[in-house]
Amino acid sequence: MTPTVSPAQALRWAAQFPYCAYYVPAVGTAAPGGAFAHLLAVGTEAEPGPVSLAELDAWLAAQAGSTAPRCGLLTYDLKNEVEPPLGSQHPDGLHWPALHFFVPDKWLRWHPDGRLETHGLTADDRRAIDAATMEDAPAAPVPALRPRLPRAEYLRAVEAVREDILSGEVYELNLCQEFFAENVQLDPVDTFLRLLDASPTPFAGFYKWQDRYLLCASPERFLRRDGDQLLSQPIKGTSRRGGTPEEDEQQRQRLLHDEKERAENLMIVDLVRNDLARVSRPGTVQVPELFGLYPFRHVWQMISTVTSQPAPGTTLADTLRATFPMGSMTGAPKIRAMQLIEQYERARRGLYSGSIGYAWPGGDFDLNVVIRSLQYRQDTGYLSFQVGSAITYDSVPEREYEECLLKARALLEVLGTAISA
Repeated sequence: MTPTVSPAQALRWAAQFPYCAYYVPAVGTAAPGGAFAHLLAVGTEAEPGPVSLAELDAWLAAQAGSTAPRCGLLTYDLKNEVEPPLGSQHPDGLHWPALHFFVPDKWLRWHPDGRLETHGLTADDRRAIDAATMEDAPAAPVPALRPRLPRAEYLRAVEAVREDILSGEVYELNLCQEFFAENVQLDPVDTFLRLLDASPTPFAGFYKWQDRYLLCASPERFLRRDGDQLLSQPIKGTSRRGGTPEEDEQQRQRLLHDEKERAENLMIVDLVRNDLARVSRPGTVQVPELFGLYPFRHVWQMISTVTSQPAPGTTLADTLRATFPMGSMTGAPKIRAMQLIEQYERARRGLYSGSIGYAWPGGDFDLNVVIRSLQYRQDTGYLSFQVGSAITYDSVPEREYEECLLKARALLEVLGTAISA
């Protein structure tokens, strides 16, 4: 049966609520192991949800009577609870909670076969969705975004990280930089829909927490539990798409045989294997695919898959304590990499390098990696995005900077702006 509710109109309606989570897989995009479910959930949250990993399992147990997905976010700063010596003193223009989950009052699910589930929707809700209008007026201009880490300083930071690697501090470090603007007027729903059109991905999402918005076009899965299997799919290795089929194939082959990109990927696969082993049955951690190459609109990505069987009694919070933050966004070894990230970066990451996703009542869950995303605070007009690349000793600083700009391309196109000099 063809759905009778337009996802775009439903999102416009849902964004009026204090809490809104929308998970949308782009049809036809590369998603080894499957993409996000297509879900839209809204909540008023009369009762406060968990704000820490210490509260998460008890809160999930208390929701046992609900069949709804438990929708949530994990910011990068949740690392400070996972590894208490860690912290951050950098500027934060967004101020997300470290962790947030809610059980929706109303939710919808669009199935690939055309079925539509609706839960909690009233006749008035259906009329409001049908009446929701999409923006026809041109978007307000967005000023050029300023770098928190100027190009010259970024290049010096890459050189410093290379020296840290030579000194044995880390093997690899994911160095990120923020681009931001202030006093921006933005329609979050319209901007998100344009982002989906410009950059379709399998783990996209829209998350509203009060007056903060995440507009996410992520190609990367952090972690999924499906029954007796954990699955993580780190991305390390990026190359631009070619303008012709022949050039595109050349770019794919270049990425496939790039020793630096393969070394980056392999180091993070080893890190993920070690993380999963902490909460898995002995001997069950496997790597069914190493160095898989998958095409997206603007880039080729190198994706590997790591699986395991969780140990009996392992909870969501247990799993997050063992694996968060995801190694693809930190480096290895993870704790020292995060300490150096604080030293070299100039802004808090917020939800960038964190995760959004959902957990089902039976214990299954699916979480993405928040990359290729805009973060927006509507009450102050603060707009931000971050991009990064993995630094190894073989890194060429100028090439790493160009990789950051490549990853920013779709975001800048959607905003209709540029990066200021």
